[in-house]
Amino acid sequence: MFDLRPDPKSTPLDVSANEKPRSALLLAIAALVTILLWQLPLGSYLLYPFTILATWFHEMGHGLTAVLLGGYFQELVIDPAGSGFARYGGEVLLGRLGHALVALGGPLGPAIAGSIFILSSRSHRTTDICLKALGIVILASVFLWVRSLFGIVFMTGVGIAILLVASHGNHWFKGLSIQFLGVQACISTFQQVDYLFTYAIAGGQLSDTGLLQHYLWLPYWLWGALITVLTPGLLLWSLRVAYTRPR
Repeated sequence: MFDLRPDPKSTPLDVSANEKPRSALLLAIAALVTILLWQLPLGSYLLYPFTILATWFHEMGHGLTAVLLGGYFQELVIDPAGSGFARYGGEVLLGRLGHALVALGGPLGPAIAGSIFILSSRSHRTTDICLKALGIVILASVFLWVRSLFGIVFMTGVGIAILLVASHGNHWFKGLSIQFLGVQACISTFQQVDYLFTYAIAGGQLSDTGLLQHYLWLPYWLWGALITVLTPGLLLWSLRVAYTRPR
């Protein structure tokens, strides 16, 4: 059996100096493999739990950005097939720029949050704080915004599992968990890479990058390219800092 009780002598990254680069590389490779599998016809089903989690990260990025800009988050829907949507309302600050930031919050917001999760693994205290905060935010989102039965059941289970790890996991396991969740947040926007380079989806609804073009005029494919560069950049930078800089 695995012993998940706290061990005061362990650290979140209990690996030798020689093993640290290898651990960071393995996390980066895991992220790349996940992204590649998502592009296969059966990829979303092979990685089903991560597919649902990626949808939650993406839609929460939209909704919370709207809240930060003075709007309100109406609902978040996740269906069993792995797709979902977020709806927000109210007047957001900054006019067209504010609406563009809400559109950008879906693909880029989770990468920023994921980088913070990974960086938090450098300290026992910040690891605990981030795990508990993430678990609480997930459960709060279920209560406040998630409006599909599947989403309620699945995300409630995820939130409880994260809080159990935060309460009963040892330092190594908690550090590994927050890093893994950080990686998943960072790469959530690549669940469908072609979506970033699509102007409109079924029904003529604009994609996130299509909305960015609508509000900020620069072409959608340029926004897609920018997000494609920034997201792995944030991931690799946070892994580098977490594993190579002194505590």
